[in-house]
Amino acid sequence: MTYKKNYIESIRKELVDIVQRELTPLAHKYRYSQSPLEENIKWRPMVLVLGNYSSGKSTLINELLGMEVQRTGQAPTDDSFTVIAKSDRDGPNVGEIEEKDGKVLLNDDQYPFSALRRHGQRFSSHFRLKKVQSSFLDNLVLIDTPGMVDSIAERDRGYNYQEVVGDLAGIADLILILFDPHKAGTIKETYESLRSTLPRSTYEDRVVFVLNRVDECTNLNDLLRVYGTLCWNLSQMTGRKDIPLIHLTWSPEVMGPQANADNQDFLNLLENQRNSLKRDISNAPRHRLDHLATYVEEHGRRLEHLLEALASYAVLRRRFRLKMWSFGIIISLIAGLASFGILTQLGVLGAASYEILAGSGLAVAVVIYFVWAAFVRYFLADGQHRTTLLDLDRLTPLDNQERRDTWDQVKDLAYAYLDRQKGEVNLRRIKRDLKKVKEVAQSASRDARKALGELETLREDDIRGLQVDH
Repeated sequence: MTYKKNYIESIRKELVDIVQRELTPLAHKYRYSQSPLEENIKWRPMVLVLGNYSSGKSTLINELLGMEVQRTGQAPTDDSFTVIAKSDRDGPNVGEIEEKDGKVLLNDDQYPFSALRRHGQRFSSHFRLKKVQSSFLDNLVLIDTPGMVDSIAERDRGYNYQEVVGDLAGIADLILILFDPHKAGTIKETYESLRSTLPRSTYEDRVVFVLNRVDECTNLNDLLRVYGTLCWNLSQMTGRKDIPLIHLTWSPEVMGPQANADNQDFLNLLENQRNSLKRDISNAPRHRLDHLATYVEEHGRRLEHLLEALASYAVLRRRFRLKMWSFGIIISLIAGLASFGILTQLGVLGAASYEILAGSGLAVAVVIYFVWAAFVRYFLADGQHRTTLLDLDRLTPLDNQERRDTWDQVKDLAYAYLDRQKGEVNLRRIKRDLKKVKEVAQSASRDARKALGELETLREDDIRGLQVDH
């Protein structure tokens, strides 16, 4: 298993390097992203833990780590977002906890959280890092969150909780949503997260539902009633017709007061559920490689769509100017010929030769052309630019849902770029960058998918050989 994780890590580093070297410069060039694209994928795999205040998030985290890191309790005990990572220090002191405040996390380039600075100082005071000596954190990071509640408003927290959850969900490789038997999916903030925040921020297959504290069910019938209630509530919140998989778990070290012989019987039957959940969490590094491939594909598609729209604009702009310049040449020639004819008929120049009259007509034509060119450049071209900005959808075919979705993501970026450039875009350069984006995104995602396929079939000895060669 160690060799497999090392192999995954080596592939991850290669993908991050490709994104940093090839895609980020283009993303900055076209203002696709203010921060480096590799920022969200350069750190360890992350598991985000969400749930209401009594769902047992902290208890589950302490059990996974094999030590008490987070405070526990029935009432809300912690209102901070806590990133829990492996300590960099050597030594067996598993009880030692290193803590850093949110300002360190938000401003240190080694962490992928700089985008969270937009949530303000109040949020940074509720954001922190804990480093501990736990083997469970060798290849992943846990992120504990404040418990979701019914009545609290965003103004009471001092920051937008749902936006923070959305930002963290966007960079997490696995998202655990915990429920307890007493509030099986009835919390207002939970509803908003499942209905709106998470669908906008992440993919459905990254979300894992967990019914925690099942030891507090007095018997099997009680557990089935709670399970059915949670399934119903989830179907209403997620809008899904099918019932999602729900892991059942509890902490044997912290048994509920209802513990008795009846629930001990069904809890013994559910031990495989607890092991399955731990395996899912431990597989976050493997999920990271899959998510990296998806990440490169997704941003590659969006950048492609953005550049395609800009190239289409450049073509329209070139055609418009060619048409207007051709029209200007015709007007200038007509004006020159007209002036030549008028001067000839009126005999204004007396005995002047036809060469002088022709030169005068040519001069009139040149003046008219430059006046027309200036008019085209400063008035007609600007009008065409503004008209195009009002109907950007004409720049790109939207013949399927995938293209409509990616266009929704980059349409405002295309508008901002064209508005900032005042319509002055270089078609040749855009085509060159578009070709590069396609090649890099396709190559990187293909290699990652191929590596994933190999990992499913290779034995540990094979992976050891690959790791050495790599």
